[in-house]
Amino acid sequence: MTDLTQSPVPLRGFFKRIDGVLLTCLAIAAGIFLLDRAAFWPAMTNAFSSLASTGPFILFAVAAIGVMRASGSERLMDGAFEGREMRMIVLGALVGGLSPFCSCEVIPFVAALLAAGAPLSAVMAFWLASPLMDPAMFAITTGSLGADFAIAKTIAAVGIGLLGGFSVMVFAKSAFFADPLKVRTPSGCGSCCSGPRLTLKWRFWQEAPRRRIFAEAAWKNLLFLGKWLLLAYLLQALLIRYVPAEWIGTTLGGDGLGPILLGATLGAPAYLNGYAAVPLIAGLLEQGMSDGAAMSFVIAGGVSSIPAAVAVWALVKPRIFAAYLGFAIAGAVLAGIAWGAIA
Repeated sequence: MTDLTQSPVPLRGFFKRIDGVLLTCLAIAAGIFLLDRAAFWPAMTNAFSSLASTGPFILFAVAAIGVMRASGSERLMDGAFEGREMRMIVLGALVGGLSPFCSCEVIPFVAALLAAGAPLSAVMAFWLASPLMDPAMFAITTGSLGADFAIAKTIAAVGIGLLGGFSVMVFAKSAFFADPLKVRTPSGCGSCCSGPRLTLKWRFWQEAPRRRIFAEAAWKNLLFLGKWLLLAYLLQALLIRYVPAEWIGTTLGGDGLGPILLGATLGAPAYLNGYAAVPLIAGLLEQGMSDGAAMSFVIAGGVSSIPAAVAVWALVKPRIFAAYLGFAIAGAVLAGIAWGAIA
C-alpha cells in the first residue's frame, strides 16, 4: 500500500532548478500569444532571427572565453598591481577594461590585494573598468551596434577607470577613503565565470584537463549568453512594437546634455545584464534615442548592474561604494558627451 504521508519534492527545491531568465522568455512569449496573437509570430521571428544574426559573434566570444580559461591567461594580471601607484592605476584600468573576468570572479583577488595593502586607487580603476568591457562583450557589441561603438565603449571603460583611480589617489589621505574594507569576507556569486585559476600555458590542448576546462567554459558561456540575448531580443521586439518611437525620440533623443543625463540616470535601474543591454540599446536607437544617451546608458548601467555593484558592496564600506557609483555616473555623462559629439 502506498504511503501517502511521504511528502513530494519541496516546491522550493523545484523552483530553484528553474532558470529565471528562460522562464521570463517563456512568460513573454505566452503573454504576447494570449494578449496580441497577431504580433506573436512577427515578434518570435524578429527575436530569433536577431539571435541567429548575432550567432557568429556569440561563437567567437565563447571560444575566446574558453581559450582564456583553459590557458590560464588570467595570470597575466598578477603583476598589474605592483610598483608605483600611477603605474598600477594605468594598468588596473587597462586590465579591467580588456580582461575577460566578471566582477564577482575577482572578489577574492581584490580582497587579497586590499588586505595586502594595494592602493585603493588602483583597485578602484580596475573595478570601474572591469564590468564595462571584455572580449565577449566587445564581440556582441560589434555585432549589434557596430565596431565604432564597441571601440568607443572600450576607450570609455579605460577612461572611467583612470578617472576614478587618479581621483582616489589625489584624495587618498582624506578620511573619506581611509580604511575602505569591510571586516567580513564575501563569497562568490556562482556566475558562469567561476572556476579555478590555472598556471599560464597557451598550448592548453596538449593537456586533457585543460581541454575539458575549455569545453565546459565554452558550453556554460554559450548557454549564458544565449539565454540573456534571447531575453534581450524579446524585450527589443516588445519595445519596438509597443513603445511609441515619438516618446523615445522626445525623451531620449535630440542634442544637448538632457538626454545624456537621463540615459545615465535610467541606466542603473533599467540594466538587466551587460550582454542583454546591447540589443535593447539597438532597439532604443532605432526608436530615436540619441547616440550620447545610448553611451551614457550602457556605461552607467554596466558599472551599477547588480553583479558589478554587489562585487564592490561586498568588500568595501558604504562611503567607498558611494564614490564608486559617483565616478560611474560622472564617467558615463562624460562618455556620452564625447560620443554624442563625434558619432
